[in-house]
Amino acid sequence: MGEKILMKGNEALAEGAVLAGCRFFAGYPITPQNEVPEYMSWRLPEVGGAFVQAESEVSAINMIYGAASTGIRTMTSSSSPGISLKQEGISYCAGADLPIFFANVVRGGPGLGNIAASQGDYYQSVKGGGHGDYHTIVLAPNSVDEMGNFPKICYELAEKYRMPAMILADGILGQMMEPVEFKFQPVDPKALKKPDWALGDAIGRKKRIVRSYDLREGELEKLNWARARKFKEIEDKEVRFEEKNIADAQLVIVAYGTSSRIAAAAMKMARDKGMKVGLFRPITLWPFPKKQLAKLAERVKNFMVVEMSQGQFVDDVRLAINGSAKIDLYARPAGIPSGEEVFAELEKIYKSMKPAAAASKAPKAAKAKPAKKAKPAKGSKPAPKSKPAQKAKPARKKAEIGRAHG
Repeated sequence: MGEKILMKGNEALAEGAVLAGCRFFAGYPITPQNEVPEYMSWRLPEVGGAFVQAESEVSAINMIYGAASTGIRTMTSSSSPGISLKQEGISYCAGADLPIFFANVVRGGPGLGNIAASQGDYYQSVKGGGHGDYHTIVLAPNSVDEMGNFPKICYELAEKYRMPAMILADGILGQMMEPVEFKFQPVDPKALKKPDWALGDAIGRKKRIVRSYDLREGELEKLNWARARKFKEIEDKEVRFEEKNIADAQLVIVAYGTSSRIAAAAMKMARDKGMKVGLFRPITLWPFPKKQLAKLAERVKNFMVVEMSQGQFVDDVRLAINGSAKIDLYARPAGIPSGEEVFAELEKIYKSMKPAAAASKAPKAAKAKPAKKAKPAKGSKPAPKSKPAQKAKPARKKAEIGRAHG
């Protein structure tokens, strides 16, 4: 804690999980997240943990289900198509109320797509992804430092609410190198309290069952309503976001992950030219900071969304703002925009904006009171009232006609 280390994003993610108490990893190689299982393959044995390279992504997530059922901190990771293969197992983990942690280092799609960065898995991540009624807590880092520090937050939230939590990154964050400072003390798994639902030695206690189904009449619906109440509590208590230059902003860029870094560069270019531009970055994509955006839209009437997908993230922004402000989209599906590109688009929007209704309008001038009539001096006689001038009689029509035809 306190020491800065130059690390690749994927390595910081893996080390952050180990420092946060992860002792079991199961995964399968796929670009651009291969450094995560590679790192875990030698790092976990150093701390007494276990690493398994499974024969497939489907096997890996089911191994996570089994290990998490014993109450230990587990992890898996993959990239886009691999996460798709894990979705059935993630849904099973959600149905069993297991606090698992996993990461998606997103690549281009659909299909095999390419191995470059993308944000095309937004819907899959924040809308459940697998079958049934469930949510996944989703944190979106925008730096290697956050890649290293977010796993601990994910474990704590997953265990607090007994549900899956994930980090949604992308190929740029996974592959880039930056200084990282782990801002927490390493977690000793032996010091963690054993969950009262976990499987293990059953001597002297009642048996426990971890399962993702309930075939008794009406019981599954009760479980789903209980989870719905839990989801509402999370939306009220666990929202995270970042704001920059919002106080005087007339146009706010909304972006997450790598896109938010690009947007920040464009915002600086705009500020250097005197344009009042701010940045709003959701850190939790679920729960989404909808109340905070709605509040901001009471004052700011122009927003610009930047995302590396066709327009998935923008849907949640629109739902939050609910028509109370204008929203423009700059989208690069499976493409990586530059700060200059975003600034050029931002400048067009800014110039087309209606002049902002000045919040600090000058107060209306008070109506001048009519001057009081001067009182006549003592002893003087009032001036006689003048007769109103007689109205001029209208000229006779014949004369007018005569002049007209002259």
